[in-house]
Amino acid sequence: MTGLRKSNNALENELFESVYAKTPDYIKNLDLMNFDNKNEFTFKLKKEHLSPYDSVKNPEGLNLKEWFANYAKEAKVSTAGIRGPQNVLYPQDTRFPINLVGIVLATLAKALVAKEKYPDKEILKIAGREVRYNSDLYLEAIARIQAAQGIKTLLPEGRKTIPIWLASFLAFKLDLLGGEYITSSHGISVKNATKDLNSQGSQYLPEESLEFVDKIQEIFDETEKNGSYEIKIAASDNPLIDEEIMKKLEDGTNLYVEYLKSGVAQKDNLNLIKELDEKIIIENVGGSAYRTLSRVLEKLDISDKYVWFNTEEDPFFHSIGKYDHTPKGEKAFYDYSVDATVISKRPNGEKFFPVIETMDYKEKLKDFPYLTPVLITDPDHDRLTIAQKESILRIPKLEEAGIDYIKLDERSILTVFTANQAFLMLMDFQAKQLKAQGLWNNHPRFMIKTTASALSWDEWAKHNDVKVVNVPVGFKEIANIMKKVELKLKTNPQKKIIIDDVFANPINLGVNPRLIFGGEESGGMIMGCEELIKSKAGRFAVAMREKSATEAIIVASALISKLKDISLSRYLVQIFDECNIKGRFDTRIDIAYYNESEPDIEKLKAAKTEGEKKRTENDLFYLSMAIAVKEGKMTLDDVKEVLNDSFKSLSFDNLLSIKFVGDGTYLEFSDKYIEIRPSGTDAKTKAYGGGLDKQVLELYAANLGNYSGYRTELHKKFIDDEFYSSTKDKAMKYYLDFVDKDANNEKFEIPEYKF
Repeated sequence: MTGLRKSNNALENELFESVYAKTPDYIKNLDLMNFDNKNEFTFKLKKEHLSPYDSVKNPEGLNLKEWFANYAKEAKVSTAGIRGPQNVLYPQDTRFPINLVGIVLATLAKALVAKEKYPDKEILKIAGREVRYNSDLYLEAIARIQAAQGIKTLLPEGRKTIPIWLASFLAFKLDLLGGEYITSSHGISVKNATKDLNSQGSQYLPEESLEFVDKIQEIFDETEKNGSYEIKIAASDNPLIDEEIMKKLEDGTNLYVEYLKSGVAQKDNLNLIKELDEKIIIENVGGSAYRTLSRVLEKLDISDKYVWFNTEEDPFFHSIGKYDHTPKGEKAFYDYSVDATVISKRPNGEKFFPVIETMDYKEKLKDFPYLTPVLITDPDHDRLTIAQKESILRIPKLEEAGIDYIKLDERSILTVFTANQAFLMLMDFQAKQLKAQGLWNNHPRFMIKTTASALSWDEWAKHNDVKVVNVPVGFKEIANIMKKVELKLKTNPQKKIIIDDVFANPINLGVNPRLIFGGEESGGMIMGCEELIKSKAGRFAVAMREKSATEAIIVASALISKLKDISLSRYLVQIFDECNIKGRFDTRIDIAYYNESEPDIEKLKAAKTEGEKKRTENDLFYLSMAIAVKEGKMTLDDVKEVLNDSFKSLSFDNLLSIKFVGDGTYLEFSDKYIEIRPSGTDAKTKAYGGGLDKQVLELYAANLGNYSGYRTELHKKFIDDEFYSSTKDKAMKYYLDFVDKDANNEKFEIPEYKF
């Protein structure tokens, strides 16, 4: 279906050549579905496709049963769509988690579930993509599968790119049944995924994913029984594939600008941005944010305040994050992703920012003045990293405040803020703007944050009388709390709203509260509006369901203008002092157990399987103790004894609690917190920390995050094998209890559509 691609980029060519060499001929010769055929056609799923390939016994084997087993497993725990690597040259390669056949099956299953829930109704969904390899093909497949099932799909004109937040916003605003968005966020270039959006514009919760997973199983069962299963693919110009509505709506940018003007882009903020003297740089990784964000800024009449880096769309992301050697110095293609906040170590132990190092800022920023801000956004444009050019003389103050930086030349540095630091500044500034306008006291204020995010956010909130609801990692968890609040607002508008957080604390939000901030330490945030957001059919929301770098950019730009000649780093320290914040420092350590960029799928699978085992053993060591304490099988003193025995160089004497927080284990100390969390999408462990001393946080996070999970005799003394092996099931039950309590399960009613 595809041959060896050629690129003008030597590193990308290295990727292509490696993938081509590692792809067997039987995969190269596959001709299952040809979407270059613009007419209607049928794909016959055969019984043989379900079993492994064998050149003699089963030459049509695709091993779909194994693909599906892994897909179903991830659907239960995924925090942000079902992600995975793909064969960038041969997307029909079902050896990879993301492949064309899998996309077709999942889309068909979701369509069948939707039709069962809404028989005889006009079903509308939106589909969008960013710039990753094969995203245009997957978008085409999704639209044509849905059209064949009688579902209308709204696509951007020309089937071009849009951000995830715009697809999410339109799913809610236009009262669609949901949407499909093709992205792997800030993940490595060879990864892709579909983020399934429900009628709220929120990512599917596990129970929603399991509905269509069960439907795929039904399709497989029927295929086994009858020998085959026919899947219809509509013509590319089928009238149910609609680009006209999005064209008429200008991709929804007018509606989104209207929404922004009711929230973060009110006159005070816009006027500040219009007063800017110096330019703000937008680093547009992958290029796909430019098409939408440039139009939004134009409509807000502030586009002249920005300079863009990387406006061309590129699935290799302009080589950002890409190296020709591994972190250990071995010769191999290696991708650190496009997460600008990732910190790694060189073979000599020196810490560095591998992603930012590939952005060539020493050259690009040399003619820009001090205090030039750099706002870095990812390919689906939902995350933001904030950096700023400063004098090298600021280094001592930055180190004192725990703020990282990169040396640009002998006179200047680039200050790089974690999302924990950046978003503290944005929420503080937005609160001050509301207070200055006399709006702050019109409503009680609350925040939704993930447990892995900064302690400083909680301290800031307490100082400003803002209630905090802590949730597991993942923006769908933040959206789920919003929906719980909205149900209570609807049913008892004059009653105080009480919501349980993931620590099992009841949080009293007050009467008719408003969201000041929703966000997570990985760089995604949203802010609420003073007036509830209203959909076309009259549904209400306290905030949108997906993180938006556009919202963050607007608030950051207004703040930068307000500060004039004061650096963001000084402002951050000012907030710490004003609010008497003790937990000023934070860290995150990502432990990857294999090279995700490995082009040999069999090596990749084996390495990932081994890595998942290590990840799980690390997780279970802590999780089993957290569940044991919860169920009265261990005391806190027992846990301290086990940990002090396992980590001889660390002390756990001031441990206050150990808790399961929906997807990880949270260790609360008198001077810090450490959270150990297995990735929901990969063979990785993430170790987070927040507290009073950065070096201490890094020491604890590194030791606990890299621990093998070895069960000491003391661990076994308190936790027997049966309890240990049942820990994950127990944890899932507790997680679902949290999700389901006060859940907003109102059935979505499909309206009469008038566009």
